[in-house]
Amino acid sequence: MQYRRLGNSGLKVSEISLGSWLTYGGYVEEQNAVSSIDLAYESGINFFDTANVYIRGEAEKVVGKALRKYPRSSYVLATKVFGKMGDGPNDQGLSRKHIMEQCDASLKRLGMDYIDIYYCHRYHNDTPLEETLRALNDLVRQGKVLYLGVSEWTAEQISEAVHLADKKLLDRIVVNQPNYSMLHRKIEHEIIPVSEKHGIGQVVFSPLAQGVLTGKYQKGQLAPEGSRAAQQNMNMSHILTEQNLDKVEQLKDIANEVELTLSQLALAWILRQQNVSSALVGASRPEQLAENVKASGVKLPDEILEKIDGILNA
Repeated sequence: MQYRRLGNSGLKVSEISLGSWLTYGGYVEEQNAVSSIDLAYESGINFFDTANVYIRGEAEKVVGKALRKYPRSSYVLATKVFGKMGDGPNDQGLSRKHIMEQCDASLKRLGMDYIDIYYCHRYHNDTPLEETLRALNDLVRQGKVLYLGVSEWTAEQISEAVHLADKKLLDRIVVNQPNYSMLHRKIEHEIIPVSEKHGIGQVVFSPLAQGVLTGKYQKGQLAPEGSRAAQQNMNMSHILTEQNLDKVEQLKDIANEVELTLSQLALAWILRQQNVSSALVGASRPEQLAENVKASGVKLPDEILEKIDGILNA
């Protein structure tokens, strides 16, 4: 496993990290979840991600319980705040009240004294940005949070947060968590340039495009039983298109050429970006993770990257 700095901070995180969205706390049997976390740790992954809103806190409980047997200093743990956690008017968003209360609730569910990285899960138009940043800064001052991040904010929102933090002498954002994969490249145009300018690293989610870049889905065939696309509550029509499936078939040939699985190729392609600190994968079974971790440290030759670009830009 290779490690990278989280943005311009001094924190080192594994190139492959383990998330818990749509996996732990209800969707996946707990023992499989714990086994995946254990394998991740044993494989050199030191970066684990969850959120308060994942199954209303249940994912945090599973992740915290699994990690507590390891020395706290040996891993980096991230969680998030923003989503709806109750039926009251203040049970969501980025107000000082919600942030403070949810940080304490997350710490309790995780069974931890502090959170390494605390993300604003989305931007909140109903809360003044300074109120949000001051609340986060206070959590850092209290020792409950070490580093600050955002997820799915626009380039303009990120820039505004950085400038306001500098003006008010508040702790800066050091990490952004966006959707990024071979089939979803939106961040390359504005988010990465702005982040490089301000020393913010990317920890990307859905790097395998919700499983499309594993090659499990075939044109003209039903989604495999038990797969994400086969679940009634999952709408993947935006990414499970004939055009994308054609690209996947061509990418399989590239993967075979460099003796990688399609998943490993997709992750190595993401890690070609120096602004990416880590690629966040999910694993419902330990064997999925065992395959993914092998992408760390893989350097794709320029001619292979050119072939990939030709496929993706077609």
